[in-house]
Amino acid sequence: MRTLPNSAIMDAVAEDTLKIGRRLQERVLEPMKAAFVGKAEIIDLLGLCLAGGENLFILGPPGTAKSALVHYLGRRLEGETFEYLLTRFTEPNELFGPFDIRKLRDGVLETNTEGMLPEASLVFLDELLNANSAILNSLLTVLNERVLRRGRQVHQWPLLTVIGASNHLPEEESLRALFDRFLLRVRSENVEPASLEKVLVAGWQLEHELEIEIDRDQRGIGVEEIRRLQVALPSVQMRAVLDVYVTLIGRIRALGLHLSDRRAVKLQRLVAASALLCGRDEAMISDLWILRHVWDHEDQQELLAALVDETISEATASEGAEHPRGREHEAPDPEILASDLEYLESVLPEMATSGKEGARDRLSLLATRSQWVENQEQRQALKARIDALWEAMG
Repeated sequence: MRTLPNSAIMDAVAEDTLKIGRRLQERVLEPMKAAFVGKAEIIDLLGLCLAGGENLFILGPPGTAKSALVHYLGRRLEGETFEYLLTRFTEPNELFGPFDIRKLRDGVLETNTEGMLPEASLVFLDELLNANSAILNSLLTVLNERVLRRGRQVHQWPLLTVIGASNHLPEEESLRALFDRFLLRVRSENVEPASLEKVLVAGWQLEHELEIEIDRDQRGIGVEEIRRLQVALPSVQMRAVLDVYVTLIGRIRALGLHLSDRRAVKLQRLVAASALLCGRDEAMISDLWILRHVWDHEDQQELLAALVDETISEATASEGAEHPRGREHEAPDPEILASDLEYLESVLPEMATSGKEGARDRLSLLATRSQWVENQEQRQALKARIDALWEAMG
């Protein structure tokens, strides 16, 4: 029997992994984009977190397809999905399973996890930030370590990713720790009026599809295939992006956005996943698009988008096969831009000379971002405020 050299084996493994990435795109993510109008970016992030083994937080009001997206994704995977709406009164048993009464009579504390969160591959926790102290510690361990501890039992969780959703951001300090376990964050809004007809048509078709049971052999991709993608992440070459990534993390921190070393390290997994889903085994600068989604507060979104867009556009002039999200300029929200400018206007009089350097960098990014505002009147109003701030800074 002929033995393949190590390099040939590695090439075969790499090609197989890239095929899985393409299958995830073609059989899961692309059909989702066809079914959900205006949700392409969220769908890309769902695929990214699946492949990268990290968690995604979706912020948005009721009725903006947050749960529908995850439900549809679960139907396309072969594994088990667990969905739950959290309230202030949710008990640990409702998520992790009740203690087995029969064994409890014998003095054995054992959890019956059948059909519960510990056995799921994909988990959706709606109204995540309603989590109470009774379940908070268990959730933190599960999200961070993929381990559930109950009594003397230690459950290794077969989890691929957790999707959390809420219509508000955390206010209590205890919930900020929970929020921090969701590496990426994205907003889900109602679509623009111009797209409403497409939403109605696609939504009507989707209602019919959800009534039809999908056979296992018709589903898009298997759980073990996703795990193979996750295992392959360390084999993606990161050297080409490392210097730019380090600089970008530094600039994000300089603008006052909190990004810990732990999160910076883990984000590399998602940069690698972005490359794999583009059919590459080497990361490119355009894969840094994911850093648009590391905000903690809504008013940081436009600033981050401007900084990431600027970094990518400066560094990718010669790149080919880049990630489509890397070159995409989405229309910024003029109200969020105005809010950030209002903040700068309020703190500028109290700033020392050294503080104004950071403010200038921030204003420069907002000026770049404001050029993409679609409404001409709003764009001009923002420009007038930006010009006034430049003059005030001297």
